[in-house]
Parts: sequence; structure tokens; C-alpha cells
Amino acid sequence: MSRAVIYETFGGPEMLELREVPEPHAGPGEVRVRVTAIGLNPMDWAISSRPEVAARFGITVPSGFGYDFAGVIDEVGGGATRFAVGDRVYGGALGRAVADFVVVGTPADSLWHTPEGISDEVASTLPVAGATAAAALAAIGLRTGDTVLIGGAAGGVGVFAVQLAKLAGATVIGTASEGTFDFLRRLGAEPVAYGPGLADRVRALASGGVTAATDLFGTETAETALALGVAPERISTIAAGPNPAGGVRPTGGIDAAPDAVKRITDAILAGGIAVPIAASFPIEQIREAVTLQAGRRVHGKIVVTL
Repeated sequence: MSRAVIYETFGGPEMLELREVPEPHAGPGEVRVRVTAIGLNPMDWAISSRPEVAARFGITVPSGFGYDFAGVIDEVGGGATRFAVGDRVYGGALGRAVADFVVVGTPADSLWHTPEGISDEVASTLPVAGATAAAALAAIGLRTGDTVLIGGAAGGVGVFAVQLAKLAGATVIGTASEGTFDFLRRLGAEPVAYGPGLADRVRALASGGVTAATDLFGTETAETALALGVAPERISTIAAGPNPAGGVRPTGGIDAAPDAVKRITDAILAGGIAVPIAASFPIEQIREAVTLQAGRRVHGKIVVTL
């Protein structure tokens, strides 16, 4: 037997249970990963708490929990030629990541070797947040000389978006709560408080105007960018639905370039990107970890460890 986090009905963190389940094994073209770390994302608790969100991902109850994981391969099925027992890897397994073992297929775009010099905890934060940040900036054609407004800059996706934008040569203004301002300045962003009057505060910070924007939280940043005269095609959103108002560009991790995550790991190894881990919980405290994640007040990423 092995362990996995399961929920029988949709609801809050109290629905999550760590249970004994039959131990899975790798079949043809698959590998089994002994999971060591899971990076939590807002979509994880959105799926487990909201049936309409779960339906969009094809999730029904009972279900496992989580997506991003890192660990070590301990079984290789026939035909899985890219990997070997003992390889450190990271990737995604929708609705199955928070478990002792994850069995996955081996396409190049869903499982990667973990580079030496990157811990499993850091690797487990990359697939969703890193790919989403890269896609959000690619959608607006971010380039050197831009002044970009990033909404939700201190969150799990935001910390990657801020640093990727800086590496691209852009000036970054990031919306956040005042308690995160020093944190954002360390990442290279000029912080600005969200809420009523945002456009006026941004104008005061950007004397030359804002040329691009990405909204990683809702719609406030996108609406503010439109009010500031930013062209709709230079504004992206990840949480405003498939048809956001004003002609701005919806996107997500699925739209990331095939090499997006590798470019992020290269930048981490080169010292160009830091991955702030706000908190780490053992799997036995999954409810506490998800409660913190769901509060949307975290500066960086939350990791669950085994």
C-alpha cells in the first residue's frame, strides 16, 4: 500500500484526506516517480472546491489532489526510453500529484529531468507557475524597453513573471498588498497597491506611460491598463475566462513555448531567477497547506514534502 490525498466531495480543505491506497506500478511507456515534493497552485484548490472548475478539467469525485510534483523515478515500463531508475524528475499529474507515487507517461512536454543544482522543492514549483508566467509575457510580446504592469505580482505566478520581465529588459510595476512591497522590490519590481485609484497610482510611478500589462489575479489590472491607453493586444489575463472584456488576450500555461520551463531552469542556475518558497508542509498537513494557499496572501510558492 501507499498514501495519497483524496477527496470524496467538493469543498474546502477539510475535505482532503490522506489515505492508504493500492500502490501503483508503471505500465508500457510509463514511469513511476517516488514523489518528494509537490508545488501547490491556486487551480488545485479551485478544482477541489468548485465543481464547475473541476468539470472544465474533466475531474470527477472521488479524486486525488494536486498537479506539480518532483521526485525520483523508481520504476520504468517498457518503451519509456528517455528515463531510467534513479533519475530525478519533475512534471505534472492532474489530480494525482499529492501521493507517495505518481505514474505518468513520458512525453517530452510533461516530464523533465531535474537539473543538478536545483532542489526537488524548487523543481516542484515550476510546471504550472513557470509555464503560465512565460505564456502571459509571450502573449503580449514583451520586449526590452517596455514598462509592464503585472497584476498579482507577489503570487506564485507573479514571482516568475516579474523576474522573466526583468530578464527581458522591461521595467516592472507590480500590484500587490503593501505588506509585500519590500519583497517585490527585492525581485526587481516597483510595487503599487491594488484597489480603487490604481490607475492614478500607476500614472504617478510611470511618467513615460505603461506599454504592456498582464493580469495574474482577476480583471482589475487589465481594466486599469486599458484605461491607461495600453493596446488590448498588449494585455494578457490568466484568470478572466476565455473571452475577457476589452479584447485583451487570455492565456495560460498550456500556451507556453515548448522550451519555456527549460529556459526558466537555465535562468535559475545562472542566478537570474530566484524561487521564493513561502512555506513548506509535510503531506500530513495538507489541509493546513491548502488553507494557506487558498488565502491568496502568500509571497511566493507553497510546497508539500514527503
